[in-house]
Amino acid sequence: MSSAILPPAQPAFILRGHSAQIHALHFTLGNKRLLTADADGWVVSWNLSYKRAVAVWKAHGNAILALGSWGADRIITHGRDNRLLVWQLGPSDELNMDKTLPVKVTATKPRQPWLLHSLPVNALNFCPFAMCYDGMPEMTSPVKTIKHPKAYQPMLFAVPNAIDNGGIDVFQLPSQSRAAMINSDRFITTGMVMALNILAVTTRIQIAAGYESGHTIVFVQTDPGASFEKLYCAQPHSQPVLSMAISPCRDHYITSSADANVVKHPLPSGKSIFKTDFKPIKVSATKHSGQQGLSYRSDGKIFATAGWDSAVRVYSGKTLKEIAVLKWHKEGCYATAFATVEASWKGATEDELSISDKENEDHKEVIPKISSISSIQEKRDETARTTHWLAAGSKDGKVSLWDIC
Repeated sequence: MSSAILPPAQPAFILRGHSAQIHALHFTLGNKRLLTADADGWVVSWNLSYKRAVAVWKAHGNAILALGSWGADRIITHGRDNRLLVWQLGPSDELNMDKTLPVKVTATKPRQPWLLHSLPVNALNFCPFAMCYDGMPEMTSPVKTIKHPKAYQPMLFAVPNAIDNGGIDVFQLPSQSRAAMINSDRFITTGMVMALNILAVTTRIQIAAGYESGHTIVFVQTDPGASFEKLYCAQPHSQPVLSMAISPCRDHYITSSADANVVKHPLPSGKSIFKTDFKPIKVSATKHSGQQGLSYRSDGKIFATAGWDSAVRVYSGKTLKEIAVLKWHKEGCYATAFATVEASWKGATEDELSISDKENEDHKEVIPKISSISSIQEKRDETARTTHWLAAGSKDGKVSLWDIC
């Protein structure tokens, strides 16, 4: 008796609206919003409860390389115009934003959100920024931070150095000052920096970098102002590294390349600086070259890649075994992003998830709710928050949303 053949998986939703290829994706606001950015510099914020655009603006004059968020109302964009921008865009700001999608935009320039920071950075390498919260105590920080009434925790950003092709700069926001710098390796010809990740715990900053030569190197700075030391170095790729992602448990990271290898590397701590084994944990020859946009799911069990062959592939984080191939797009895919779903969110109400609501609880006026409308809205919001979305962006300008349990 032959086993039944399951039909190909289909996306749950398709978001249409960009006229250029999708380069970056990012979930924010507890998965209630999905940010999408394209090669023409447009950013669209989608309300995932209704699958509609709630904010559209031209953020850069050239392609956007990466997206990020800083708190609940700050959006970060990194463009090929050599600028890293921080915008203010919270739910209340969306009311004044244009909703006209890029495919329908006329000569009129849509309104932009309030621009908070503009940082000149290098974008010639096509390398997107990497970011993390600054774990350094304020009294030991080498740069002076600017106080903000909302007390946002400072952020660290890693980008390629503008002069040294193999060098790396680390900037801090909101000060917009350079916090650290890594020079290119004097003994290894790595070529340009192609991919970056950064972690910061108290005074220790750890950076993983992927290079044009196929090398990947992990650096660590243990004290403020000290030089970065090399913890790990390997060359498992024969082609440039295209993307990388650190696992949520922070004990390893994955790289993908223009070649067909997907590689799992150790992420050594500063304590193991003299005991590092310069070998990857596992190398998987996938037979599918050109996988990029690598992203890990928040539970660390799976990760996904976007393929030049138009397929989105899902792998086991433990074994690197391919467990799913998602094919819907007809053209190459360049970006993926997983929604972050916490177990405690299941069944939680909006008030239970909002810190600001808790802080202002005593000042709220009790207003009777219309049960039918509020219950529908709550169900839609909960579905958006708790669905294990995988978003994939393609050269066709479309974004597919897959429910990956």
